[in-house]
Amino acid sequence: MTATTIPAGQLSLAGPSEKLDAPHWPVRGDLAHVRLAGKVFVPHYAAPMERRVVAAGGALMTSVKPDADLREQLAGGTLFNVLDIAGGWAWGQVGEDGFVGYLRLEELAP
Repeated sequence: MTATTIPAGQLSLAGPSEKLDAPHWPVRGDLAHVRLAGKVFVPHYAAPMERRVVAAGGALMTSVKPDADLREQLAGGTLFNVLDIAGGWAWGQVGEDGFVGYLRLEELAP
């Protein structure tokens, strides 16, 4: 199983939970990608909105804090699946199995 593979089969509370590869799993405390329903427990699930990074590119950040780390520099035209938008930032995943993080809204094409 690769780090980005989503586990299949019956899930139960029998033993320790599987360690998630956080940089690649679109899940946070309040929200997760709808494909993870039944695999992770969060209050809300979201269907992704496909957007493209603007031609100038974009900086995928680990959080929206001023001292956040750069997770990846994205080239123009890169597919970004938006799961949440708040405060001028979009949270989501690069493609279907890339890094998860935050992009400034102006770095996404309308």
